[in-house]
Amino acid sequence: MRNSQRPKIHDTIHTMPGYAQYDNCLLCSRRCAVNRNAVNRGFCGETSALRLGFAGIHKGEEPPITANGGSGTVFISGCNLGCVFCQNFQVSRGGMGREVSAVEFAEICIALQKKGAENINIVTGSHAAPALALGIIEAKKQGLAVPVVWNSSAYEGMETLEILKDHVDVYLPDLKTLNPEISGRYFNAPDYPSQAAAAIQKMIEHRELCYSGISLVSGVVIRHLVIPGYLESTRKVLAWFAENCNYRALLSLMTQYTPVYGGNPVSGTLIPGTYLSENDYNAVLLMLNEYGIDHGFCQELVTGSDWLPDFNQQNPFSSELSLPVWHWKQGFV
Repeated sequence: MRNSQRPKIHDTIHTMPGYAQYDNCLLCSRRCAVNRNAVNRGFCGETSALRLGFAGIHKGEEPPITANGGSGTVFISGCNLGCVFCQNFQVSRGGMGREVSAVEFAEICIALQKKGAENINIVTGSHAAPALALGIIEAKKQGLAVPVVWNSSAYEGMETLEILKDHVDVYLPDLKTLNPEISGRYFNAPDYPSQAAAAIQKMIEHRELCYSGISLVSGVVIRHLVIPGYLESTRKVLAWFAENCNYRALLSLMTQYTPVYGGNPVSGTLIPGTYLSENDYNAVLLMLNEYGIDHGFCQELVTGSDWLPDFNQQNPFSSELSLPVWHWKQGFV
């Protein structure tokens, strides 16, 4: 076990190119316009310092993301949404995480690559795009040779996608809903549908689907989590995907909704005590046939909460799913 003692990113922040975007932050669709370089915080809860919660080899992603060696996931602290059912709420809204420099971020990426990671999978980094771009550049200087995956809620601004386009190989965005009432109530973002749809279309413009063996090395995989009681929202997403993305991107239909309170100002969970039923699951499968969507993945029906991560633990996930490499409490493990 070791703990890096390198200078923190704030020590040299104003000498680094790219950090000007934090002076008047418009990185996500909230466009808070706060000066995060002055240690102010936007809706994301973060200053311009890059903070991480966990990094490890994860074996539970989509098949071309996991491939043979697993995905090198890096969980970024903070988030520009506030979903009531966030499964990573300890990191996204709960403040867990530790500040790292661009050099330490690069060292983490290299460590993941040495452990056999098929890619570097950056989770929820929209609000930290300038720091992450610098970290990716540094990692490539140190020998990073695997693709970079951008795993986000698709609530990026166009400026952020411009920052990322030369550094990201695979986009893994959510398309949570196209219903502004749902997104306003449960994500605190009524404009999410229009902003996410525009961001995803721009991602598809940036990266065409390309494989190396079974690994996806370029392209877009669009995730949609089916929410119990809101199948019409799923229908709308699938219809949009069929019209705008079919065969240009992959669909990943997820059924792992778990009633957990994730820190949204809205009180309570979405549907307390409710998981997706088998009848609803079968109804969604029929929708896939109805819209002719056969290019992607559909998660098996998942119920229960035993698999939920706990970022207080050195390995937040089960040992079958995850191999820890770095943790916010201990550094490298």
